[in-house]
Amino acid sequence: MARNYRHTLFNDAVKVLQERHGSRAAYLKMDAGADGTPDTLTDKELGYIALRDSFYMASVNADGWPYMQHRGGPAGFLRHIEGNRIGFADYRGNKQYISTANLAGNDRVSLFLMDYPNKDRLKLVGNAHSIELADDPALVTSLMSEGYRAVPERAFLIDVIGWEWNCSQHITPRFTEAEISAAIQPMAAEINQLRAENAALRTQLSGE
Repeated sequence: MARNYRHTLFNDAVKVLQERHGSRAAYLKMDAGADGTPDTLTDKELGYIALRDSFYMASVNADGWPYMQHRGGPAGFLRHIEGNRIGFADYRGNKQYISTANLAGNDRVSLFLMDYPNKDRLKLVGNAHSIELADDPALVTSLMSEGYRAVPERAFLIDVIGWEWNCSQHITPRFTEAEISAAIQPMAAEINQLRAENAALRTQLSGE
């Protein structure tokens, strides 16, 4: 059971509000025994991560400002490395380097992974660091998606300490072009078959 996500984020101020609004007792029961031991990523979480083609990563700068960045790529570009460590290749972009600089001063990150069609979301928190291509080219290239046309600069490695599945309420289903295409393929095939049958009937009737 995952407990460390809440153990990490439920500080005293959070607990005061939970007590005030009536949810503290339930969470206290759910998280009995939490001692800071990281939540182990199970096959369910790893399988979900392997299917994602997008996620959001938050970091914090030296002035305390949070920064959220979208990361995308072929499905599975965020990879399980070992144990509770996941990682991804960082490609050349607009050269702002905000996340990279933030992690140099504060290695805490939060990841938000969405599955819009199935209305699922997984939240992760962990400690992250980056490794430049020049320092470990084998590692960085091992995290690259085959055939993906982008120039790698570094890798981000994240040691997950907590995770939580969030409720599906208020998630609006959204579908990618590939998902829509797969969904309508049977209907498109039926329409093509009907068109062919109609064409055959017209030819038959015109010949009578």
